[in-house]
Amino acid sequence: MQIDVLVDVKTTLGEGPLWDVQEQRLYWIDVIDGRVFRCTADGREVRSWDMPDSIGSLALRHDGGAIVALGSGLHFLDFDTGETELVAHPEKDKPHNRLNDGKVDARGRFIVGSMDTREGFSDGRLFRVDPDLKVHVLDVGFAISNGPCWSPDGSRFYFSDTFSGEIWQYDYDLDTGNIANRRTFTNDGFTATTATDGSTVDAEGFLWNAHVYEGKLCRYAPDGSLDRVIEMPVKKVTSLNFGGPNMDTLFVTSMTKPPLPRYPGDNAMRGSVFAIYGLGVKGLPEPRFAG
Repeated sequence: MQIDVLVDVKTTLGEGPLWDVQEQRLYWIDVIDGRVFRCTADGREVRSWDMPDSIGSLALRHDGGAIVALGSGLHFLDFDTGETELVAHPEKDKPHNRLNDGKVDARGRFIVGSMDTREGFSDGRLFRVDPDLKVHVLDVGFAISNGPCWSPDGSRFYFSDTFSGEIWQYDYDLDTGNIANRRTFTNDGFTATTATDGSTVDAEGFLWNAHVYEGKLCRYAPDGSLDRVIEMPVKKVTSLNFGGPNMDTLFVTSMTKPPLPRYPGDNAMRGSVFAIYGLGVKGLPEPRFAG
């Protein structure tokens, strides 16, 4: 196994690595600075787009561009012009909330959660955005929505609230996009120094989670048992996604500065995007939003 710095752009709060198999490009974001980045698998051809607000996640669209979850709601992003267009603002009635982590299911729906920016109030919600752009509430009561992803067959949905100490799994209905039967998948994700952040599922059905503030990537078996731990060269790792030409490179984002002062500092590699090679594991392609 080898861990390299892929791109050192010193993101204030790097998040949401997304490998697109169609373009063979890696996308990621800077939440606080409101920027979208893109590069090749080897870290070349870096481009960026400035958003009009903070950004929690993005998903590429079938017909080009992206849907982005901004502090001011869901928008379409045109990569050619850099312009954004409002789609919906489901948290408009909650001034302390913003949209956060999100991913697309196998049928092209965008599942995105929200969070309270004060990080101490469980006022966030989990939304489903259908291809017709209608927005539905799936669940409520989260401080920091994070880590949405699915089992390879799409029947199980994983999700976490960063400071809950748990990653949950739900039954997922691919025909309707509804969730049911929330239960604990694993509950070892929170200690005095760490919390669960972004997640992804590999081709074998194992879930990977970034333990932010502790600098660990943890791989969990489908039964929730801990299978593997990777120690990263920085503490504030935020999210991860498999990609590269063979889908066997694990891309990992990190932050330079925590959102609140109580969190620890880090070394000179903070804010980098890392690439991990030689894991002997492959990921699954991320679907595009059908709207």
